[in-house]
Amino acid sequence: MYIIIFIGNGIILHIIRIDPVLHQPMYFFLAMLAFVELGVCASTIPTVLGIFLFGIHDISFGSCLLQMFSMHSFTLMESGVLLAMSVDRFVAIYSPLRYTTILTIPRITGMGATIALRSVMLMLPLLFLLKGLPFCGRNTLTHSYCLHSDLIKLPCADTRPNSILGLFVVISTFGLDSLLIVVSYMLILHTVLGIASGAGRWRALNTCVSHICAVLVYYVPMISLSLLHRFGQHLPPLLQTIMANAYLFFPPMVNPIVYSIKTKEIRNIIVRTLSRKRNEV
Repeated sequence: MYIIIFIGNGIILHIIRIDPVLHQPMYFFLAMLAFVELGVCASTIPTVLGIFLFGIHDISFGSCLLQMFSMHSFTLMESGVLLAMSVDRFVAIYSPLRYTTILTIPRITGMGATIALRSVMLMLPLLFLLKGLPFCGRNTLTHSYCLHSDLIKLPCADTRPNSILGLFVVISTFGLDSLLIVVSYMLILHTVLGIASGAGRWRALNTCVSHICAVLVYYVPMISLSLLHRFGQHLPPLLQTIMANAYLFFPPMVNPIVYSIKTKEIRNIIVRTLSRKRNEV
């Protein structure tokens, strides 16, 4: 699974870097998505591989906090990048002639920096609140990595401030981002319905298919996991573990495949490269 994720996202990053044809806003945002998905997976490697390959079931408190901070920061960034990609699709469809003049490299860089800064600044208070809590007795996590929702069940102290702050972070990132993504697609649909040609409407919508898939494979497992943590205490722990792994590993494994199949430029480059390698052999 890790091999598929790292190879798939690594290929996307490499293709975008080396091919000047792909030096466009859409592909810069796709590169951001591939990068943060690699970051999410890299954050979980120490504990996941430690458990399944070496049978190591212990982690220090400091290491667990660091993993939680890193993993959640990258997942928040992923949500922000998906929002930025929906803005990119709206601009491309609403104003195609001004697409590259609106989404310039400085603006794209600023959007990426804002996404990263927002994620880090929202996660730091959660980190320091957890660090100041007392932990008593046997501290056992239900997942193979350190989730904030898992960690706040362990302290022998009042964790309501942590829960309230955690809820604020969720609403101000995942909640707001998903709402704005829906609004952007409502505007896209309104714009597309104004296109006279049926073929033109189809072409415009077809450019959004990959991003819609990325949004669904990101938010559906996340919402399902949140509902399980909130209402599924009576359900088997194995189900929660499966959903937690799907939430983290399914999007970075599927997105490179979807974009490689649905994006003509990337697909052509991959086919051309494979054909060249076959001819050399």
